[in-house]
Formats: sequence, C-alpha cells, structure tokens
Amino acid sequence: MFARLKFSVAALALTAGAAMAQQTDITVGMQLEPPNLDPTGGAAAAIDEVVYANLFEGLTRYTSDGSIAPALAESWDISEDGTEYTFHLRDGVTFHDGSTMDAEDVKFSLDRARAEDSTNAQKALFAGISEVEVVDPLTVKVTLSGPNSAFPNNMAWGDAVIVAPESIDNAATAPVGTGPFMFSDWVQGDRVELVAYDGYWGEKPALTAATFKFISDPTAAFAAMMAGDIDVFPGYPAPETLVQFEADPRFKLLIGSTEGETILGMNNKSEALSDPKVREAIAHAINRQEIIDGAMFGYGTPIGTHFAPHNPDYVDLTGLSDYDPDASKALLAEAGQEGLTLSLKLPPPSYARRGGEIIAAQLRAVGIETQIENLEWAQWLEQVFTGKDFDLTIVSHTEPMDINIYARPDYYFQYGKPEFVELMDALNLATDPAERSSILEQAQTMIAEDYVNGYLFQLARTGVANANIEGLWENAPTQANDLTGVSWSQ
Repeated sequence: MFARLKFSVAALALTAGAAMAQQTDITVGMQLEPPNLDPTGGAAAAIDEVVYANLFEGLTRYTSDGSIAPALAESWDISEDGTEYTFHLRDGVTFHDGSTMDAEDVKFSLDRARAEDSTNAQKALFAGISEVEVVDPLTVKVTLSGPNSAFPNNMAWGDAVIVAPESIDNAATAPVGTGPFMFSDWVQGDRVELVAYDGYWGEKPALTAATFKFISDPTAAFAAMMAGDIDVFPGYPAPETLVQFEADPRFKLLIGSTEGETILGMNNKSEALSDPKVREAIAHAINRQEIIDGAMFGYGTPIGTHFAPHNPDYVDLTGLSDYDPDASKALLAEAGQEGLTLSLKLPPPSYARRGGEIIAAQLRAVGIETQIENLEWAQWLEQVFTGKDFDLTIVSHTEPMDINIYARPDYYFQYGKPEFVELMDALNLATDPAERSSILEQAQTMIAEDYVNGYLFQLARTGVANANIEGLWENAPTQANDLTGVSWSQ
C-alpha cells in the first residue's frame, strides 16, 4: 500500500509539472503563402511576414511602434554633408550555417541589391548608393550620390536584409540568415517551419519553434482558430466573425493599424485609363464606406491619397474623390467613354475578392462594365505587378512610407510624372521637418489630383490570438509577424 501511495504521489507530481510546463512553440496563421522565402528577390508581403526579424536581419530594423532601431549595425555615423554613413557592426554575429557575418557580407548584400541585373523588388531603395567600402571586418562605409535622410529607414526594409554569397543562391527555398530563428522545413501548400537558432548573437527568443500555416479560405481560418489548430492569426481574413472571438475568453483580438494603403490600382498607360478624366470618373463612382462595410465589416479608415492617416503628415484629400455618380457619368461622357469595359484582376486576399464584387457593382451603376478575373498570388505578381497586363486591380500596399513608388515610371500602375520625381528627389535632400512635411503634402495632393489610383481605405490590423500569448504586435508598422518577443504566459 505504501509503495502504491509513493507511485501515485510521483505520478501526480509529474502530471502537475507537465501541466505547468510553459509552451514554447507557436502556430501562426497566414492567408497567403509566400512564392519564395528570399525577401531580396520577391515583392510579396507574405515573404517578410515569415522571415522579417525572425530569420533575416538588416543593418537596422522596424520596431512595434514604427521607429527605427539598430539591428546588425549597433550604431552608425553620418558625415556633415549627409552623404556618408559609417555602420559599426555587432561582433560575434554568425549565419545559420555557422559562418561569420562581417563587413564583406554587408558590401555583398548592398552591391547585389543595387546591381544593374538586380531582381530586388525595391531596387530604388539602393539607387542612391555610389560606393560601399569595407573599412575593417566590423565597419562599413556607404557613400551616397546625395544626402538622403531616410537612408536608415531604407535599410530597415525586408528587401535590405544582409545575406551571404555562400548561401544566397538557395535562399528562395532554404534561406540562411542571422536571425533568432532558422529555417527547418517548407511543405509547399501547407506550412513553413522555423526553429530557434542556438548561435544567435542577441537575446534568445522564448519560443523554440514556429510554424506558419497557410489557410486561404476565411471559413477554414475560423474553424482552425476555434479548434486551436492555429495559435494566432495576425491578418485574420474573416472580420465578420471577430465578434465571436471577442466573446470567447480563450481568445483576444489584436485590432490596430497597418501601413497598408488599399487601392483600386489603375494602369495609367492602358488605352482608356491614360485619360485622367476616366480615372477621375472611376474615383467618383466609388463609395468607400460601402466597401469598408461590405468587404471589411467596418474595419478600415477611408483615404484619399497614398498615405497612412496615422502619419502626422497625412492630408485628408477624400473630398477630391468623394462618391458622386452623377459627376462620374458626366466625366465619362466628356471623355467619350460611355459603355466602357475594363479588366479587374483580383489577388486572393478577402479585401480584394469581396471588395472587387462591390466595386464592380458601383462601376456598373455609372456605365462601366468589368471583367473580373480571380488570380492566385503568383499569377497576380506575374500578370499585374510584373507584366502590367491589367486595367484595374485591388491591392493593399503594406510597405512603410512608400509614396515614393509613384516616382517609378515602370511601377505597375505606370505613373512616374516628372514633377513628382522632382518632389521625391527634394524629399531625400530635406532634413528640416517643416520642409519635409511641406513636400509630403505636395506629393499627396499631386497624386490625388491626378487620380493615379482609386484610394479606398487604410487596411486595419484585425488579428485573433490565444489569450495566453504575449508580445504580439498590435499594429503593423511593416509587413512582419515578428516573433522575437513573443511568449506564452503560464
């Protein structure tokens, strides 16, 4: 009897210990699967959502409040004329294959990104670099062709992470970085798995493993969260069900802002849309609130230009493109474009698919028919983003402070007005806050008055998480699911 009692006490102790053991793995839901895992060679936001700050790191990085912090560079000096940045690298940093990360790798990464044959989706971030010089193994001097006060911000983008020549050729499917997590497995069509990297230079994460699970269907996403198959879904695709999670003590909501300007993208060089009157007619045909209510169930802030409303330099220009179907019809008649039919190519996110149906009905009401084509993400990148084979599309631009994309004439909506390019050049040179604010106001106004795109809403951050998870980002200052500070409470 005594022996049995001893066994029972021991069993109870083991059971209690197991119950108290803190969970150290996490499963993160994502609606879109990345086309590859190399942030320096792809435009899809889903790449950064997996690897940014987790697997890859840059010289600098975005933090949860949107500020810029040191990363692989622990500090940097700026010359008096603003054209030389000297980065002081952290000592003891290694890549996941055990090789040392040093100044040669930084030079390789920046030179590769700015090379003539570069496939970097944000090559413009590096266009102002005239020379990258290795001073010593832990010091790199970057010389710019002109002052650029935003250069530390540019180096925080996912497209500017530091890679090694020995491993970059396999980065699309087997990435090697310097972050706190290293690549473990990719079951295409299902999940990507990361595990903690024992040799990490910085503070070790509380998590030992992370799985990014891809669930494109909103109904399936709801079922997976309810069943506990997913621990957190930061970009939850079924906002209509958030009220159910809010009422369930097992969960908490992560409602915040993003950098995602959601637009009705227009091909400014397609036959009909090269006429600004037609673009203005389309803008006046759009009822923003109807789209926010119907596609996002009320989550979202109306915008009238390509700029985040939470930014202190935001200008409310929604009045320039207010809902006015009569004005829309008159503009179409003026342009001789009654009976117009346009292609509307939609990527997978629910804001695009649901929003597309609503916009199609709104355009039909003013006499514009649309041919809707639902594309998978890889198709959208090929046909719309790269091939420019479209009239209209809907997409959320989640990169931070990205109004400068309108200065690129070959960007998918094909604007690149010379006067706008001059504004962006002036912005790069400006260091006075008041001057920068004035330039940004002019830039916002110019693209709004030119009706480059139809400006819909700022994408809200609508996430759902297990109530016991701590350290998740509520807002999304960049396109990332940063797990470096995430843990489970007891």
